[in-house]
Amino acid sequence: MVNIIVCIKQVPDTNEVKIDKKKGTLIREGVPSIINPEDKNGLEAAIRLKEENGGKVTVISMGPPQAKVALKEALAMGADEAILLSDRAFAGSDTWATAYTISQAIKEIDKFDVIFCGRQAIDGDTAQVGPQIAENLNLNQLTYVSEFTVVGEKVNARRELEQGYSELETSLPVLVTVLESINKPRYASIKGIVDAHRNQEVKVWTTADFKVDKSKLGLDASPTQVHETFVPVHETKGEILTGSHQDMVENLVKKLRSENVV
Repeated sequence: MVNIIVCIKQVPDTNEVKIDKKKGTLIREGVPSIINPEDKNGLEAAIRLKEENGGKVTVISMGPPQAKVALKEALAMGADEAILLSDRAFAGSDTWATAYTISQAIKEIDKFDVIFCGRQAIDGDTAQVGPQIAENLNLNQLTYVSEFTVVGEKVNARRELEQGYSELETSLPVLVTVLESINKPRYASIKGIVDAHRNQEVKVWTTADFKVDKSKLGLDASPTQVHETFVPVHETKGEILTGSHQDMVENLVKKLRSENVV
């Protein structure tokens, strides 16, 4: 039996994101929201681990009330319990404050063997929250994981590196951040969707439901502040080289060297 926690985030579908040029902020109104893709891979890994070993999958998210939609989807896929951390005190949290809040909620849940997180969220791309949770809980952590197995109290994983990979072994409990390549998330079945919406509730926790230091919550407690958000402008320039084959090759090499390409 394995008790598993999965941290997920509801994010805007980045294919639809637009920027408010005056405010420099994301326009979220009318933009579809989805479960962060790599978090969904973490959820799939958790469900498979439960299917192989038995146990329970608890999904936790921090966000506004509409994040219930993402948690309902997680229940429909096969999670057993869903908790939404939602309180105005959490608003504006950076990764540090977010990780602190989620860590405190996990302490309230108490019993767990594995925590799965996606490597990073597509709306922030920091890859910080998972490792910060592990540090807060004093856990072994495995990041950038593409393969993962549990045998008894031991964990074997393949961790992807920039120019290769490493194979690691550690012991439970452990926090794992997964890559998209680890699996292909399942679709929720019709039965799962109906059951999630008719028979399963998303628990909503505020600051009154678990122990938190309110001085460590939200925007005021966040050491990271976003100064500006903007869409980068990419200017494409083309140039046609003329002359003999040798002249064109020599000119091309010179230009590539001047741009530090070669």
